[in-house]
Formats: sequence, structure tokens, C-alpha cells
Amino acid sequence: MRLIALLSLTAVTLTFADTNWPEFRGPRGDGSSDSKGLAIEMGEGKNVKWKTPVAGKAWSSPVVWGSSVWATTATEDGKQLGIVQLDLATGKIALEKKLFDVEKPQFCHKFNSYGSPTPAIEEGRIYVSFGSPGIAALDTASGKVLWERRDFVCNHFRGAGSSPILWKNLLILPFDGSDVQFIVALDKVTGKTVWKVDRSIDFKDIQPDGKPEADGDWRKGFATAHVTEFAGKPLLISSGAKAHYGYEPATGKELWRFEERGAHSAAARPVVGDGVAFFPIGFGKGQVIALKLGGSGLLEESSIAWRSPKSAPNKPSVCYDGKRVFILNDGGMAGAVNAKTGEDLWRERIGGNYSASPLLAEGRIYLFSEEGKVTVLAAGDTFQKLGEGKFDDGFMASPAVSGKSLILRTKTAIYRVEQ
Repeated sequence: MRLIALLSLTAVTLTFADTNWPEFRGPRGDGSSDSKGLAIEMGEGKNVKWKTPVAGKAWSSPVVWGSSVWATTATEDGKQLGIVQLDLATGKIALEKKLFDVEKPQFCHKFNSYGSPTPAIEEGRIYVSFGSPGIAALDTASGKVLWERRDFVCNHFRGAGSSPILWKNLLILPFDGSDVQFIVALDKVTGKTVWKVDRSIDFKDIQPDGKPEADGDWRKGFATAHVTEFAGKPLLISSGAKAHYGYEPATGKELWRFEERGAHSAAARPVVGDGVAFFPIGFGKGQVIALKLGGSGLLEESSIAWRSPKSAPNKPSVCYDGKRVFILNDGGMAGAVNAKTGEDLWRERIGGNYSASPLLAEGRIYLFSEEGKVTVLAAGDTFQKLGEGKFDDGFMASPAVSGKSLILRTKTAIYRVEQ
């Protein structure tokens, strides 16, 4: 009887593996989920358990902890920044709270929003960032603000995009603006700065034409950092403007830097597997690279295992299943490459425009377009469409997963989708 009980418990664990979705791109930070039984067909009125309109304009992805869904909010003019909490079972709003008033918001490109960074959540606490306008920690039970920071000066130029991540006692967040570029780690309990490190790249003579660099896109970054383990030690990987970095997460010590001339404004979160980091390098060059870990100092081109120059994304991150890297570019070209060699396995135009990063779950790739189309593909060596659907509004936010449910945010609402 004990064996039967253990087997039953194991089956439940496998079926509902990802009940919490704690940060941008989930518990592993790579857009993958262990959950089973997610819907393949979906859309307005189809496998929708609830739909809750959310006011304002904010592209942050939802996070899930326990019985609640959370997302940041912002007015379109950026003068009010806040957070909303929804009941996972019903979709009813449990908390709607303004966190910051901003008298004179920075410029934000109309394609971006003032609430684009995704929160990070753990038991009892949620951490939100709007970049320079404000960072805060809240008690999830009461909604009380535990600490806040409004002293980080950074011109986000086109709006903030980098999401905070948690590692041990630290909240880690890049600031890559047109004026300053640094990465900072805060004590998650107190909000005090534990370390702050300036980006080490020299912007004075870094343009492809050799001219001195002015403020602007060539200094700007939108990417979220990622902590992995390599050679038995933790490694913080962070893409800035014009370069990608490896740091000691506990101290901020820079271990290596790989410069990428001709590209700028990296937005994707790195995905790591088998000692390699996979990520699009940014706007202007249109490539996905496989960067071999283990180097030190200023890395040479020999640190690149392969480059995939075809139909590379600027905004969506990639997915990796152990054998293949799945790529979706901004213009709706999807594909898969061999993770060892970078060799193309397939490329197919699925149509639409994309900012949201794909989801990998149960041998499927889920894609969410800015026009509201959802496409489900087989995560394999050949192109195979499994399902599709259409929502009333478009997707800028990446999906979350809780059990058998997809938690989706369009430009105007949050949905729970379950078969």
C-alpha cells in the first residue's frame, strides 16, 4: 500500500509540476514548464476559465504563487505605477494598489510601456520594478509595502524592460540606460544595496563606423539576467548594451565579457544548457549565438560555439529542450536549430508579429502574437502545427503556467486558460 501511495504522489507531482511561476519565464527562467495537460486549442470562449480586464497599459508578464496571480500596472502616461492581484480560481481582483506617483515620467516609446518589467515573487513577498521610477517589496498577504527604492538614476531612453530576479538573499536587476549602465544586487529583506557594478565596456569608440558613441540605443539594454551553475559555482549571466557579461552573483565581480559589435539593445534572457548560453544578441545584427561558458576576461570569437544568423529575434527569448534551440523572430518566422551545431532543422513562417517569448511544455512550443493569435507547434525536428486560437487583443507579455492552466496577459486583460 505504501508503494502505491508513493507512486500516486509521484504521478500527481509530475502532472502538476509547475504550480508557481515566480518570475519572468518561470521557475527555471527559461520559458519551460514541467506541467502536463495544458490546452492546445484556445481563444475567446474556448477553454477560458476566466477573463479579467486590467486597466492601463503594462506589458509585464503575470507571476503566480499559491492561489494568486500578480502583475504590475501603469497608466499610459506613466504617472501612476501599481500592482494588481487576482484570485487564481475565480479571476476576481483581490488587490489593486498604486505604488508610485511619477510627476515627470521619462519618455517611453509607444511600443513599450511604463510597466514592462515582470515582478519576482516568493513565499510571502513580491518584488516589483519599474526601473528608475521605483522598486518595491510587498507583503503578499496584506499588500503592505515593506521597502522601496527610488534613488537609482537611469535614463531608460525608450522605457524600462529588464525584470528583477531572485537569487538566495539577493534581488538582482540591470540598469542599462542611455546615460549610465550598471547591474545592482539588493538585500531582498531590507532593500539595501549589497553590490553595484558598472558595465565595463568602453562606449567611446564602439560604433561599427568607428565614430564616438552618443547617448541612445547603442547604450540601451532591456535584458533580464540569469543565474546558473557552471563548474560547481554559481554564475550570473547578463546581457547589456553591446556586450554580454559573466559575474559572481554574490559579489558582482566580473568574470568575463564578450563584446558584440554591430548589435545593441539586447532584450532576451539567456537560456543555459550543457555549458552553453543561448540567446539573441540584440537589435542591428539579427543573430542567435551559443556562447561557451568557462572563459575569463575579454572573450574572443573562439568562445562562440555557433551563430545562427537566419530570422533571429530582437525581443523574444529562445527555448531549449536539451537537443534543439527553438527560435521565434519578431516577424513571425519560427524555427529550430541543432543545439550542438547550430544547424537549421526547420524554418516556417507562421505569421504575425511577436514580442512575447515562447513557452516550452509537454513537447510543444506555444507562441503568442501581438495580434492575439496563439500557435502551438510540436517541439521536434520537423515543423508540425498542433493547434491555434485567437484572442480579442494582442500579447506583449509572456505566458505563465500553474498546474494545467495557462495564465495569459493580453494588452487589456488577464486570462486563465484550461482544457
